[in-house]
Amino acid sequence: MAEDIKKNKQERNDKPQKNRKERPVKIDDGLDKRLVSVRRVSKTVKGGRTMHFSALVVIGDGKGNIGMGIGKAAEVPNAIDKATVVAKKNMKKVSLNENTIPHETIGKFGATSVLMMPAEVGHGVIAGGAARAVLEVAGVKNIVTKIHGSTNRINVVKATMNGLLGLKTREEIASRRGKKPEEI
Repeated sequence: MAEDIKKNKQERNDKPQKNRKERPVKIDDGLDKRLVSVRRVSKTVKGGRTMHFSALVVIGDGKGNIGMGIGKAAEVPNAIDKATVVAKKNMKKVSLNENTIPHETIGKFGATSVLMMPAEVGHGVIAGGAARAVLEVAGVKNIVTKIHGSTNRINVVKATMNGLLGLKTREEIASRRGKKPEEI
């Protein structure tokens, strides 16, 4: 009897699977991925409502490269995969001073503004949920932030990224002005 079960199992495994999508093999590329939010969204149609899931993902390498992506699908894992692909396409470089930001900045997007101030070593990342995810994947270790206005997670992530992308180090400003960094 046990042999018959093994034989039937073997036959089932030998048959090709129909309509099964193979999930892509994930390669570790040194990127830190954070799932910021998953929302259930619906569209009202003639027969009722169709439910989908929207995922917001931020990725970074911890050395100043960050990206964010939004993906929508009928199932949560597919939405996360789509958002990750979009985030990898939207990778951008951020100027950092070792483990903090070079100067105070305000990032704005829509009704959201995120105030970011550099902090001393040992202070840690003091930030709200969505802003914290962006800062940690970027590699910022010491920073103080405050979110003003809307706290919608998508807007907070975009405002934080806008603020980080506006940062300039002393060397970048000096080269733009044609001076030495010590003169500034």
